[in-house]
Amino acid sequence: MIIPELGQYALGLALVVALLQGILPLWGIRRGQSGLQELGRTAAYSQAGLLLFSFMALEYAFLHNDFTLTYVSENSNTRLPFYYKMSALWGGHEGSLLLWELVLTLWTAAVAVFSQGLPLEVRARVLAVLGWVSAAFLAFVLTTSNPFTHGLPDFPPDGADLNPLLQDPGLIMHPPMLYMGYVGFSVPFAFAMAGLLGGRLDSAWARWSRPWTLMAWCFLSLGIALGSWWSYYVLGWGGWWFWDPVENASFMPWLAGTALLHSLAVTEKRGVFKAWTTLLAILSFALSVLGTFLVRSGVLTSVHAFASDPSRGFFVLGILTVMVGSALVLFAWRAPLLVTESRYRLLSRETLLLANNLLLIIACFVVFLGTLFPLISEVMHWGKISVGPPYFNFVFKPLALTLLFFLAAGPLARWKQQEVADLLRQLAWPAALALSLSLLLTSLAGWHTLVFVGVSLLLLVVLSVFQDIRRKLRHSRSGLWTGFWKLARSYRGMQLAHLGLVVSMTGILLTSFYSVEHDVRMALGDQVTVGPFDFRLSALRSVNGPNYTSQQARVDVYRGGQPVRSLWPEKRLYTVRQMPMTKVALAPGLIQDLYVALGDSNGSAWAVRIYYKPFVRWIWMGALLMACGGVMAAFDPRYRLRRDRVQTQE
Repeated sequence: MIIPELGQYALGLALVVALLQGILPLWGIRRGQSGLQELGRTAAYSQAGLLLFSFMALEYAFLHNDFTLTYVSENSNTRLPFYYKMSALWGGHEGSLLLWELVLTLWTAAVAVFSQGLPLEVRARVLAVLGWVSAAFLAFVLTTSNPFTHGLPDFPPDGADLNPLLQDPGLIMHPPMLYMGYVGFSVPFAFAMAGLLGGRLDSAWARWSRPWTLMAWCFLSLGIALGSWWSYYVLGWGGWWFWDPVENASFMPWLAGTALLHSLAVTEKRGVFKAWTTLLAILSFALSVLGTFLVRSGVLTSVHAFASDPSRGFFVLGILTVMVGSALVLFAWRAPLLVTESRYRLLSRETLLLANNLLLIIACFVVFLGTLFPLISEVMHWGKISVGPPYFNFVFKPLALTLLFFLAAGPLARWKQQEVADLLRQLAWPAALALSLSLLLTSLAGWHTLVFVGVSLLLLVVLSVFQDIRRKLRHSRSGLWTGFWKLARSYRGMQLAHLGLVVSMTGILLTSFYSVEHDVRMALGDQVTVGPFDFRLSALRSVNGPNYTSQQARVDVYRGGQPVRSLWPEKRLYTVRQMPMTKVALAPGLIQDLYVALGDSNGSAWAVRIYYKPFVRWIWMGALLMACGGVMAAFDPRYRLRRDRVQTQE
């Protein structure tokens, strides 16, 4: 077919355009030629168009079963449903890298569109940096990970099929959303490099970077949540997070990006933390590229990882080393520009936000160490060391609880200087009410000391949010509800995101302590009690799917002897790969989930895993609220760039 060939040519041409985008705007700045600087915007649009065409050409090959392409033959099959053929494009290494590059060019084009009000030199530098990032990854795709390689003359006539683990609706959305977050952190990195190159790192620079950082953080939050949800209902083990190395690879840039958001807020408001903010922008980008290395290097064992040639991973590691190394050299060169004259006292909002950031970076380092230490130990011949959930859970509990306290106190503190007595007075009634409510709720649910402390701090954050809103509206003549909607959109988004974090952490806390699990052997007619519910294995039947066969069970659920609903778990066998899979049956609810997974049979009975999972949905509801809050803040009117306003600021 000629269309895949055209897709290959589009990739090569995109590399040429990316190099021009990286060179010409910087040359135009050096020569003072605005025409060359403007070419960065034209190149950004051209690159996005070329990558989109290449991506659609590969999608065409999947939908038309073009198994002459090695990548298509390894990840598709004639019997694969069309919607999984579409998502199969990013089901393997080469296609996922093409998606990564497409997302990068779309972010770059978005910068070109929505930053036209920026000073021309600033925009030119930002687009040039993004051009170099794009060129590096296009070279990676073309030299080591080309999805358009042909397998002629020998190729399977029907294809090898997509990995059954990836044949799920959650995996249609999860990788694109995750990549939007991963790749999105290249934009604040580019703004930071542009600021260092131009010698301008001020409040305006922070304001320009902040909405892009917010959007990248929102996409990454949703991507992580979708991955957690997929792990929960597809893998059949009932957990939402296992501290898997690839899960950690996405969590690290999220932690660094969260710290970056708060640091940008301080730099924009007070003009301080410029060095810290710049380093966080570099770190967030570096951890995003590191995540790409971990997933694609073959050094990790994970259900999420692509088992690729390690040389590909080291290519990414080379990109990371050159880019981050260059950024740090530039940072050291421009260090005198990062000194600020602004001062603040030991107790102030600046200090509390700095403490918040330090906790986030310590948490990031803890994850980094736990993820990479086993690899380092093996390379150094220290022996094989396993770092699992006990390590992460032990370290994260005090960090999370301390972070909640600063989250409650930070917004109530004043800039520059805060009196201790005044801050304690503002925290007094929220703290007293939070402790009282936590004592009541914990005694009703079943006493756990950590639950009591955690719920107390979570309630303190919620009550502090309302205390801060009430304080801001104390002079307003409007009602509380009307006055709230008159507050700045960025402020409302911040508070919604904080409440979303509270909702997620409430779900994590309660489902961790109050979940009930039973692994049992059940024959037809057997019944088992889990939590307040009774589960009965009532029927079995065979089902034929488009590319699988399965045994499906009917499990009837009762409460107090009254029928609640029926669940239909399956044990599938995907016929092409001869790979068994568990299809979980879920009864979702706001307060609890009922979860049944069907295991293997010994002829007379089946292995059945049954869970009662209270408040587990709150984990993903909270992530959605956080993302909504971030989007609301990103679209604050003061972030809309107008050329006349920017020129006035100049």
